[in-house]
Amino acid sequence: MTFELFPAIDLRAGRCVRLLQGDYDREVRYDADPVEVALAFQVAGAPWIHVVDLDAARSGEATNRSVIGAIAEAVDVPVQSGGGVRSVDAARALYDVGVTRCVIGTAAVTDPDLVGRLAADGGRVAVGLDVRGDEVMIRGWEQGSALTIFEVLPRFADVGADAVVVTQIHNDGMGTGADVGGLEAVLAATALPVVASGGVGAVEHIEALVRVEVAGRGLAGVIVGKALHDGVLTVDDAVAASRRPTR
Repeated sequence: MTFELFPAIDLRAGRCVRLLQGDYDREVRYDADPVEVALAFQVAGAPWIHVVDLDAARSGEATNRSVIGAIAEAVDVPVQSGGGVRSVDAARALYDVGVTRCVIGTAAVTDPDLVGRLAADGGRVAVGLDVRGDEVMIRGWEQGSALTIFEVLPRFADVGADAVVVTQIHNDGMGTGADVGGLEAVLAATALPVVASGGVGAVEHIEALVRVEVAGRGLAGVIVGKALHDGVLTVDDAVAASRRPTR
């Protein structure tokens, strides 16, 4: 399986931001135009663009859909988008503005049949499981679900999901490395392709994820956000690291 880089653009009120450990009160705001950022990611060789509507993740209201559509229209690579996608109509609205794959997070817990309904209708879907430790968090990471990721994963074994995106909130935005042990446990618990998110701050962190292997299977890719926006890591170097045969 190819290991792919997903450079991330997180949107709040139409602007590029990052949250530290999922805390809306610990926001880092960037002046760059989201569409220009996406185009720069593409030029640097990114195979995907990952976009999150942070406002919708919190409220369910898709306030950044026009920006997401502008990104999808501007780039030639596929766009993956999530945040507040809690209904068939919300997902279809994203597909309609050019999104290739929707990430279903909160609704994967509160309405697990949604993933299967979208997949059966021809939509490409990834399940987004944001965890604090092992507990799956919902509604913009602000509420606990009282369910572990290992209790939730079996729901999506055979419903047509493309992948599962696993974000370890403790690591997110910190740049200290991903939760490799947790990701290995997830790989062991599901046959779905697993995309890592949270914690990457250096080329070495990506190389460590490329090396992850459980029963002959590796990770499907990694989402990287803050390190790219801060200039700590370049997309060129991140893409090169993701393609390096370190296993």
